[in-house]
Amino acid sequence: MNRAEREAAVRRVMAAGPVPVPPELYPEAVRRGERLLRRGRLVRRVLWVLVCVAAVVFGVWAAYAHPWVEPPSGTTPPVDGW
Repeated sequence: MNRAEREAAVRRVMAAGPVPVPPELYPEAVRRGERLLRRGRLVRRVLWVLVCVAAVVFGVWAAYAHPWVEPPSGTTPPVDGW
């Protein structure tokens, strides 16, 4: 199928108009959509809680470990007996 035939097929489909949807599909679609929205909301809340917990854990670790302080050098021996 070349490009012109594909474009003609697309134009025929678009000109045909919407296909009628059976009315018994509507409640199922609404139920699935609501479930997807609830699941997405739950996932976002769990991710926010995890981000907050990670920030608190990092803050507590940084308060005790002091990662910004340079560790003492162990390569130079102490100078005694001057």
